[in-house]
Amino acid sequence: MKTDIRTLDLNLLKTLDALLDERSVTRAAARLSLTQPAVSGMLNRLRDYFDDPLFIRVPHGIVPTTRAEALAAPVKRILADIDVLLQPTEFDPLSASLTFTLAATDYALRAVVVPFIAALKVQAPAVRVRVVPVEPDRLVSQLEQGKIDLALLTPHTTPDELHSRALYDETYVCMMRADHPNAGKSLTLERFCALEHVLVSYEGESFHGVTDDALARIGRTRYIGLSVSSFLVLPEVLAISDMLAVVPARMAENRQGMWVGEAPVDIAGFTKSMAWHGRTHRNPAQAWLRGLLLETSQRV
Repeated sequence: MKTDIRTLDLNLLKTLDALLDERSVTRAAARLSLTQPAVSGMLNRLRDYFDDPLFIRVPHGIVPTTRAEALAAPVKRILADIDVLLQPTEFDPLSASLTFTLAATDYALRAVVVPFIAALKVQAPAVRVRVVPVEPDRLVSQLEQGKIDLALLTPHTTPDELHSRALYDETYVCMMRADHPNAGKSLTLERFCALEHVLVSYEGESFHGVTDDALARIGRTRYIGLSVSSFLVLPEVLAISDMLAVVPARMAENRQGMWVGEAPVDIAGFTKSMAWHGRTHRNPAQAWLRGLLLETSQRV
């Protein structure tokens, strides 16, 4: 094994990082915009430098040796530090041209991303934003690999190893169509429990939510006739039925044709937060974008 850092090409570390993430020479080559033979050649140089096979071929790709696994975290830290070193000391949003990738639910898309985009297009018109679904099982690895830059979560769903910041506290309201027989009237607990409800559950199978927890505490129940996995279809369902929905207040804002009112039961709200990885924590562009996200989410 060689021990002189002056003989190590930093491009080899980028290759090693890609191979550790992708577990495939082909996928690593695509990620690095190199040919497969070029990556194979770099892997041979890495093996010579560290005096270890580093990866073993298996039917579905390659698996790292214990030596390669031990190198994974230090290599990622080194590359992150170099990335920070090469960034400008200040970020100019007006001239910036980059892509910012967010992971968000459909709720966060409407409640957080929409006002963020409105401000971003004025302050940083050439910054592009890509929004992808939240994948809890892959979240940390996606942030580590730079596949996403920031995730919109709640504190209890944020992995401990990530940086995070609370954006705002959310409450719940009742929503029904504007010409619903009960629209505009005082919604009593008895009527609330008697009406048929729509529940938004991201699991798509549950007929129990925080509203049911609140009702259980006072010995009451409600009837949920429909459980859906997205808020997007909710206004359409309410528009063609006499159903009622309990929704986060920001989802009910500016809904045409809908009546919105207070729930007759004390329902625990939640905190919306943003989370990011240490690799981008000191990046000026990322810090500016996080600041704008915080500002726009709190001004709503």
